[in-house]
Amino acid sequence: MAREEEMTKERMKKISELRKLKIDPYPYSFDKKNSAAELQSKYAKLKPEEKTKDKVSVAGRLTVIRLMGKINFASLQDQSGKIQVIVEENTAGKKLIDFFSKYVDAGDFVGIHGTLLRTKRGELSVNAEKIEILAKAVLPLPEKWHGLEDKEERYRLRYLDLIINPDVKKTFEKRSEAIKALRNFLLEKGFIEVDTPVLQPLPGGAIAKPFITHYNVYHKDVYLRIAPELYLKRLLVGGFEKVFEFARCFRNEGVNWNHNPEFTNLEFYQAYIDYNEMMKIVEEMTIDVVKKVNGKAEIEKEGKKIVIKKPFKKVTFNKLTGGKMTDEAFKEVMKGIVEPTFVINHPIDISPLAKKNDEKTVQRFQLIIDGIEIANAFSELNDPIDQEKRFREQEKKIKDEEKHRYDEEFVTALKYGMPPAAGCGIGVDRLVMLLTGSSSLREILFFPFMKPQE
Repeated sequence: MAREEEMTKERMKKISELRKLKIDPYPYSFDKKNSAAELQSKYAKLKPEEKTKDKVSVAGRLTVIRLMGKINFASLQDQSGKIQVIVEENTAGKKLIDFFSKYVDAGDFVGIHGTLLRTKRGELSVNAEKIEILAKAVLPLPEKWHGLEDKEERYRLRYLDLIINPDVKKTFEKRSEAIKALRNFLLEKGFIEVDTPVLQPLPGGAIAKPFITHYNVYHKDVYLRIAPELYLKRLLVGGFEKVFEFARCFRNEGVNWNHNPEFTNLEFYQAYIDYNEMMKIVEEMTIDVVKKVNGKAEIEKEGKKIVIKKPFKKVTFNKLTGGKMTDEAFKEVMKGIVEPTFVINHPIDISPLAKKNDEKTVQRFQLIIDGIEIANAFSELNDPIDQEKRFREQEKKIKDEEKHRYDEEFVTALKYGMPPAAGCGIGVDRLVMLLTGSSSLREILFFPFMKPQE
């Protein structure tokens, strides 16, 4: 700690000296023309000790600096990757070498103009002709080998985690690719992306405890949504036939490896189909996303390989739990399901928004892969009389904070007529966890909410 304080004081002193020299340590912009990855690819055939006269300009954070007098080295990291920087007297001149050694530290963002060469050891490098400080780092980066080993600390200081651990950045790039693949799949199928309210007068669409806030203008408590379902189905009533939403949802419940109170849910609805057709869509979508994100229809985790191919297995809910028709029993059995499996025909008492098969079960399915629920879907209940009855029964059976409240506005919407339809919800965070082989949701959330420090 004492060493860090000393380094911080030294950097503050440098900032002061730079300002006296009329050099802004935090300028407004830099004309960055090249990325590290682009240069590594374009000049891949450049031979050791070969130079080019091509002018380049790169920008990023210097993660390592080695001062060696007349020739100095640094590693520059931008979003695309890394490239070496050389500051040598023959090219840069003594004035720039002195500036670099005196005022530039590891952790600083810099912009560098120069030419390219490949060193004798084979390292592609920017031979610096001009260096600009773009953001002077006041605090030093953690030492690489000690780093951020404590997971709690990594999650709290995710920005440092991203700098120090390259694999973490790759994980979040995969998350972005997965969302893009899901969105493109639905758009290509003719779905329309929509937005529905996050603040809702009643929590609905799932059995969960909501977060409560207050709407000052109307002097009324409202809820952060636990699901977008009841609003998306209103759009079916209004005449839309294929809709989807990437919905940020909130459930005021426990936190563990596969539960986070704030999460991203993809929900999509299609008119005129039932849960059998929806199973085909989800099967096709899952294979498509895995291929696009992982390069092949496979998922790897801890040395275990899971092939994602048609047809996915199907098993009825009742046969998995040995006749025990409870959600809790199912959650335990689910842990043992590894291959992609559709669990179908759930009990009616835990599925108040799904159409009946009979008086005991409904047309519902969950997709389970490697013990994780990835998707939940059903043939949508569009009978307003049945829906009203089930809402009333739920209010009596389920404990207050988790029950489906009777939503009169939604029932009224159904009374105007909603076409037969199937809907599906996909837990985006859980899917990304599966795609990246991560063991916890916190690994694939940029900033998971952490228990307050003492």
